[in-house]
Amino acid sequence: MQQFDNARKAALELRPDEPVYCFRPDVLRQDVQHFMGMFPGKTAYAVKTNGEPMVLKALSDAGVSAFDVASPAEFAAVREVAPNAELLYMHPVKAQSDIRLALETYRIRSIAVDHEDEVTKLTRIVRALDVDPTTLTVFVRLQTKGHAAYELSKKFGAPPALAVELLQRLRRTGYKVGLCFHVGSQIEDPAAYERALASADWVRNRANVKLAALDVGGGFPAEYGHDPRRKTPDVPSLETLMEQLRGNLTEWGFDDMPLVAEPGRVVVARAFSLIVRVLLRKGRRLYINDGIWASLSDSWTGKITLPARFIPDPAIRSRNGSAKNIVPFRVCGATCDSVDILSRPFWLPETVDTGDWIEIGHIGAYSLSLRTRFNGFYPDKFVEVTTPFDEGGAPESFASLETMAD
Repeated sequence: MQQFDNARKAALELRPDEPVYCFRPDVLRQDVQHFMGMFPGKTAYAVKTNGEPMVLKALSDAGVSAFDVASPAEFAAVREVAPNAELLYMHPVKAQSDIRLALETYRIRSIAVDHEDEVTKLTRIVRALDVDPTTLTVFVRLQTKGHAAYELSKKFGAPPALAVELLQRLRRTGYKVGLCFHVGSQIEDPAAYERALASADWVRNRANVKLAALDVGGGFPAEYGHDPRRKTPDVPSLETLMEQLRGNLTEWGFDDMPLVAEPGRVVVARAFSLIVRVLLRKGRRLYINDGIWASLSDSWTGKITLPARFIPDPAIRSRNGSAKNIVPFRVCGATCDSVDILSRPFWLPETVDTGDWIEIGHIGAYSLSLRTRFNGFYPDKFVEVTTPFDEGGAPESFASLETMAD
């Protein structure tokens, strides 16, 4: 992998027409070790956030020994780069064949359920393989409510009364049992964990079974950009969130048992940026070589504000307007598809033109995981960059939360 000091040097030397991911392994290592230093338990990286081999290997080298996995492909990806890593199969709804593969081939011994049929499937495989149930920890996924950019309890989680029944049924069968929850991705309310812990305590007291562990899931917010023309988003810092979470764990009596967290965004978001090229400027529209079907699905939803930095092409000798005048542009993706338009504008210098580049920062979470091969476009070029995005000078531009007329 080629190495550059920053994305600007990469763009000007490579002059790429295809999108280029800028990987910052030192930033990834610092961010995951920062998280592990504050969380009072086991850190199991959520592979769905970014499962690139270079990411998994860097995390393993940084001291991550457990990974939250959801599919056979994720089992294999982790074991390929970290053969001795612990895999936690925390997807609540699973195919029987995948359960068998997890238990028999990958020797996974931590698994989550949120419905009685999932318990039946699991127990059927356990008995067929003659696995000792006391070697398995089965987490019951508890439904929670909170305020986050992406809510997850609309799809997963057992109501508290059902969670009580599931814990008791699992314990009677001989499994070790735990509770888990997920308050949502990119949380906005630091009290979300306290509410979830209060619900977990209610379930624990009524189930009257010994819990082997508590998994507090993910939700820990990453640092993104914000539109300076609008109020700064009220996103709690990781330090504030962790201090409150540790206090809540003590308050509700969960600090004396094994704890697990499944961070994703907060670990990997800052480790990548993306260089895109302006394929065409058409008035106040920019057509770039990436889009909602590739790296920019978070921008498409309008829930995440990504910082960006303008990289002008020095070959363009004549420009219209002033580089100091920042104006909104509608951004269109590369595919031959009218849906491929970001829902919010990018604010950029009015001098931007066909052939220029834009570095979009803090794009490590989900951008690579959610890219598709739609229309034959699939960004897959990587370079290593040593300077953190935040140290490259203040971004001139950003994906705005405002609306814009065409």
